[in-house]
Amino acid sequence: MTKKILLTLLFCFAGLTTQQTLAQGKSEALVPLPSLDDFTRGNDGWSLGLGLGVEYETAYEGSDEFGLEIQPAGALQWRKGENIFYFAGEALGWRGLRNDKWLLEALLGFEEGREEGDSDDGHLDGLGNQEEGFEVVLQARRALTSDWRYWLVGRVVTGGDGNLALFGVGRRFGDQLNGTGSEINVVAVFHDSDYANNGFGIDEMQAAQSGLDEITLSGGLRSVGVDYSLRHYLTPNWQVYGEALFEYYSSAVRDSPIARSDYEAEIGIGVIYLF
Repeated sequence: MTKKILLTLLFCFAGLTTQQTLAQGKSEALVPLPSLDDFTRGNDGWSLGLGLGVEYETAYEGSDEFGLEIQPAGALQWRKGENIFYFAGEALGWRGLRNDKWLLEALLGFEEGREEGDSDDGHLDGLGNQEEGFEVVLQARRALTSDWRYWLVGRVVTGGDGNLALFGVGRRFGDQLNGTGSEINVVAVFHDSDYANNGFGIDEMQAAQSGLDEITLSGGLRSVGVDYSLRHYLTPNWQVYGEALFEYYSSAVRDSPIARSDYEAEIGIGVIYLF
């Protein structure tokens, strides 16, 4: 069943190269960035988009195992002027445009913990399960051009597991104002010692139970990465989206026995229906 869904989505995606965006120029997004879903069509009030996506990704951070996962897509949004409030699955947030140059965003999200069973090959056995929890994400993008062709991005993630920060630069492709087209971001990611050890540290007890070497990480550079996003209208109500991520870990992270791979990668595609 998973293979049939993936093949259908890939077929839809392949057809985009020969189609014009049907909704181009008919509506404006809060900010014309394909990585940010905006179902409001430029209108104040409620909007809703629902869909389904398929992701092929690493089983956990540092894993050399990959697998397919089907996830719901879309969000319930409410727009008032240059502000959008939204509920998207496990996240509740706000996004606002200021002076046509600053895009600010804040959200409260649910972070899934890591379980020993996430590794089919048993590489997490003895490390114990990590609890699920909530995290706060604060993000800002600063446009370098009036049409949001280039921008700077900064993000801070904080929660019970420590703090993570991201800084980078992005570029948008296409001239659409409705949030379609594609974009790419190049980023550097930093974490504090709590966040680093939650993902890649091994304490004395875990080392004894798992047989892995004990290791304690300090804060600093976590990785450098690149992500690519695209979004297109198949019809005035159907959107197709795609995303790809590659993250290369720093030498400190690669030294951890948990990091069985030097990188993390993810690719996904899906469809959304706008009501």
